[in-house]
Amino acid sequence: MHGTSSPEPPARQSGGQILVDALRAQGVDRVYCVPGESYLPVLDALVDVPDIAVVSSRHEGAAANMAEADGKLTGRPGVCFVTRGPGATHASVGVHTAFQDSTPMLLFIGQVARGSQDREGFQEVDFRAMFSPLAKWAAQIDQVERIPEYVSRAFHTALSGRPGPVVLSLPEDMLSETILRPAQPGAAVAAAAAPRAADLATLAAMLSSADRPMLIVGGAGWTSQGCRSLLDFARRSELPVVSSFRRQDLMDNRDANYCGHLGLGVDPTLAERLKSADLIVAVGSRLGENTSNGYSLLSAPLPAQKLVHVHPDPNEIGRVYDPALGIACSLAEFGNALSSVAIPEKAGRGALLRAAREAYVRFSTPPAPLPGYVDMSFVVGWLSDHLPEDAVIANGAGNYTVWVHRYYRYRQPRTELAPVSGAMGYGVPAAIAAKLRYPGREVVAFAGDGCFLMYPQEIGTAVQHGAHVIILVVNNGTYGTIRVHQERRYPGRVIATDILNPDFAALARAQGAYAERVDSSAAFPAAFRRAGDAGRPALLELLVDPAQLSPTFRLR
Repeated sequence: MHGTSSPEPPARQSGGQILVDALRAQGVDRVYCVPGESYLPVLDALVDVPDIAVVSSRHEGAAANMAEADGKLTGRPGVCFVTRGPGATHASVGVHTAFQDSTPMLLFIGQVARGSQDREGFQEVDFRAMFSPLAKWAAQIDQVERIPEYVSRAFHTALSGRPGPVVLSLPEDMLSETILRPAQPGAAVAAAAAPRAADLATLAAMLSSADRPMLIVGGAGWTSQGCRSLLDFARRSELPVVSSFRRQDLMDNRDANYCGHLGLGVDPTLAERLKSADLIVAVGSRLGENTSNGYSLLSAPLPAQKLVHVHPDPNEIGRVYDPALGIACSLAEFGNALSSVAIPEKAGRGALLRAAREAYVRFSTPPAPLPGYVDMSFVVGWLSDHLPEDAVIANGAGNYTVWVHRYYRYRQPRTELAPVSGAMGYGVPAAIAAKLRYPGREVVAFAGDGCFLMYPQEIGTAVQHGAHVIILVVNNGTYGTIRVHQERRYPGRVIATDILNPDFAALARAQGAYAERVDSSAAFPAAFRRAGDAGRPALLELLVDPAQLSPTFRLR
């Protein structure tokens, strides 16, 4: 008709723009990456989205570890983008950690164009086959119209039941294809199954008749309220509470009901108490190899103790252990439901709890520092006494972590970033993610010299993005864990475990960080305060006794 203008045609979007819109719809505010040409349309779309921060790291393994740590801290999937082939294989370490640690995470991988697939194109890998054993779901988006559907499903899958990682492969030509702007689903919310009243009644009856019960807490998917409710129940029931491997932050370690940590270097008295218990209530933990001390504290498949196993994944219940009672439900819902469960007082239970607590306090109290070198017992004990309650402690893998887990007393949930997967190199990238997520909180990364050398270049990432972490490099010149195993199994036949180290302080300063070397326990507190006042990322190289490989193992 004359005098009227034609309506504007509906906007068209590329696959990269649609994918970024899908992330925004899910509430994503940060992505970690190493840039790659295979997903350039995504990077280009992110230029126009200032509410999604882009953290470009130096190595795909570090980027994936950062995303995994972000998922641990927030309970929402951390997001990582990498390119095909080498980028994806590097990032697989973070996916493996997310799987074993039950952390929600999404890894997006740029892929060769659809017309070039199955020809062994440049850097081509079948990522569905590669990641299927490492992820809850691994898929490829071949149709641009289905990007919102796949992303929505990925978030739901990562959050549901036992949380975990999802991997999506993105053919580069699909990301460049344009269509009319599609509708985007809302943010995924994990379904939260509550425990059945009949199961709670059975649990109450079993606890009422038990003389020596113990509660093991672990797993992922907890809320702060769920943790508080579980602790309140333990107090009312006079239950000793112990944490599973690297889940110490779920309970306030200062509480009278907290009685220790089931992990590497377990307190022998705690191990004996667990063996002699007549009822184990395991909430959230898979009761894996490290928590069960090689499946020796609870024999599989039939434990000597009666076992109540509470886990969000029904497939986990009965997988290794045959429980007397299995409860498949949300951990937070289970903790909250305990407010209605009453356990009558039982003679003698309070005395057993007090004895277990006193044993934990003795075991976790650092001895007087040894002269010469830096004594790790003193360092960790001092930090435990002086760091704020909400400080985040990150570490990777190695014998140095035994000191951290033994002598640091965690006070709040989501303040421990430690890989259940046992991945070296995790601590520094995880600490960077924590400081970016919570810039007002103190974040300390522990790393052995071998552990630190996995990703030393990420100090540059911390400097570039203003993540003012403090990194403590424990320098003993050896791969300590393997050296201990060598000494025990093949004494006098040391091979491949010595490390020729660089000047760690100089390496950190070269990347713009504050750094100094600490050679005695007495010098540590002042050095740590200088590092905290530096106004930039900081590294302290701790010169420790190379003969003292753990709190209880010393070379002859």
